[in-house]
Amino acid sequence: MNDLNDPPNWNIRPNSRADGGDGSRWNYALLVPMLGLAAFRWIWSRESKKEIEKEREAYLQRTTAFQKDLEAKYHAMISENRRAVAQLSLELEKEQNRTASYREALISQGRKLVEEKKLLEQERARVMQEKRQLQPLKAVYLSCLEKEDDWQRRAKLLLKEFEDALTKRQGIYCSLFLSRHKRLELENNLLVRASVDPVAADLEMVTGLVDIFKHDTYCGDVWNTNKCQNGRLMWVYLKYWELIVELKKFKRIEKAILEK
Repeated sequence: MNDLNDPPNWNIRPNSRADGGDGSRWNYALLVPMLGLAAFRWIWSRESKKEIEKEREAYLQRTTAFQKDLEAKYHAMISENRRAVAQLSLELEKEQNRTASYREALISQGRKLVEEKKLLEQERARVMQEKRQLQPLKAVYLSCLEKEDDWQRRAKLLLKEFEDALTKRQGIYCSLFLSRHKRLELENNLLVRASVDPVAADLEMVTGLVDIFKHDTYCGDVWNTNKCQNGRLMWVYLKYWELIVELKKFKRIEKAILEK
């Protein structure tokens, strides 16, 4: 019966040469490569695990550094945006305060002109009464009135042209699609016209136009289709110029009559 713990030609027996077999030499020849292979696999597995752990640690470090960099950039961007919003809010508040001051000043001046117009109308009534008493002045008054009516008619036509042009300019300013160059060209044409036209020069329109182009930034609702709802300062100036036309008419008539 064979010994299971000592099978033939498998146990290592350095000096066994029984039965004339060379089993020990073959056993050694097979055992050495197997042990070498096992040792190689053990070393390779161990080194592989070390390399994997090393790469994993490096990857985690790179990922953590990248995440921290992104968070730092995000917080920096948020801070910069907050500073920009705060600065824009401050500038907007200043601009609104300046616009409100201009508007209040113009409204106040308009009220003064209305009061002055009332006084002039009262003066005109007095002059008319004296005129009825002094028939020779009738022809003079009618002549002056005719001349001033002609000047006033030209002034009203001019104001209508400027109203249409300013409405168009404000529409371009409020548009998201029309070019800024087109608006600047229209503004330049208006300034040139106001400089060379006698009636516009008499009304001193250049100063008002410059003020409008610089400070009138109001636009209506995004879905607004009524161009007359754009702009605020321009409408105040148009009303102001209209009152000036009336005022100059009465002043010139008064002057012409008093000089006779």
